Amino acid sequence: MVILDAFRDPSSPFHIEPRQTAESSDAPPSHPNPTPSQISHPTAVGSLAENARTKLISMGYDAGTLWEQSIEWGHQDSFRHVNNAQYLRFIESGLMMWLMAFGKVIGGEKRAKAMLAGQGVSIILKSANVNFRRPVTFPDTLLIGQRPAISSSRTQFTLNAVLYSYSQQVIVADSVGVLVWYNYDSLRKCDPGDDIWRILKAASHGGQVEG
Repeated sequence: MVILDAFRDPSSPFHIEPRQTAESSDAPPSHPNPTPSQISHPTAVGSLAENARTKLISMGYDAGTLWEQSIEWGHQDSFRHVNNAQYLRFIESGLMMWLMAFGKVIGGEKRAKAMLAGQGVSIILKSANVNFRRPVTFPDTLLIGQRPAISSSRTQFTLNAVLYSYSQQVIVADSVGVLVWYNYDSLRKCDPGDDIWRILKAASHGGQVEG
């Protein structure tokens, strides 16, 4: 008790001021800023994800095939940002999401699975160009949108992609891919037919994959 009394006695050199508790403080309780993981997670801060979605849809990207890509620590390289090669994988995942939706529109679930498996008439990537606008770091989530564009060619079309960062709230990369209609049974490019071109043309104008 002697030691405790010395701590409590204001005249003692060993006196320790009691800490002010939250209940006795007149200051309002502090609310810490969201952590990086909360900022990058759409369920934690839904407005970030909603802003990204609204932005891409307003730019004409297909609302039903937007792809969320969570950034992992291993996606980064020694330069402390997401390695450039990873973007092609992210875009490819978004492309497959778009292709599944397109396949369902033109022929249902069975046709969609066949196109993903390279059976019958599907697509094959001819070329891809990626423009890296801003570095991306962990943690983050990217929203990837796809929008087709057609030309006079009957055997190929262009698929434009953008990658939108939840934490930065901007487009961090974009891509232009040239896709060729390909018959995997005969192993040659082909014209997919008027019905498919009609749907693809509508998607290129309105952005949405619809029958």
